[in-house]
Amino acid sequence: MRIAIIDYDAGNTKSVSKALDFIGLENTITAAKNTILEADGIILPGVGAFPQAMAALEERDLIPALQEAVAHGKPLLGVCLGMQLLLDSSEEFGYTQGLGLIPGHAKLLPDTAKIPHMGWNRLEVKQNSPLTQDQDGNFVYYVHSYYAVCDEKYVLASSDYSVEVPGIIANENVYGAQFHPEKSGQAGLNILQGFKEVIACRSSQQ
Repeated sequence: MRIAIIDYDAGNTKSVSKALDFIGLENTITAAKNTILEADGIILPGVGAFPQAMAALEERDLIPALQEAVAHGKPLLGVCLGMQLLLDSSEEFGYTQGLGLIPGHAKLLPDTAKIPHMGWNRLEVKQNSPLTQDQDGNFVYYVHSYYAVCDEKYVLASSDYSVEVPGIIANENVYGAQFHPEKSGQAGLNILQGFKEVIACRSSQQ
């Protein structure tokens, strides 16, 4: 079982890789289409601004590879900004189209909240999933200014931060975590372990 961590100079790829190493999940940091398509699962990390990240993915011709992999049923996990990139669009610095893998858009947190949202917040599980198993009430680490606005059917877990912030979202084989699992201690490692179980389940069905 091997994970492709997408390398597009907009993510904390090394810390994600170390977390996967810790749970015994073989991984490689790559921007090569063939490596992405041959992997058992994909992680799309991300820090920074939405428009620049989408531009970086486009410049490296990674968007078709990601969409093709998802169309073939390959599990994909977006992390932090990487989660927002999975959405249809973002309002950050004007309208920017996203990958369109989970219906919704990224919106600036309300001015009733301190922006950016930085620190530990409690997860409230909304739906059962390998990624949310035994996670209700656990604390995870957020760093973001925008949040996902999407139908509740896509929200697996959320956190309260003046507004309900979707913490984990999903659409079939596509998952997103607004927080940083790789920086969230044992709770975060368990979420990555849950993603590993998703991949193992798919592999066993092939």
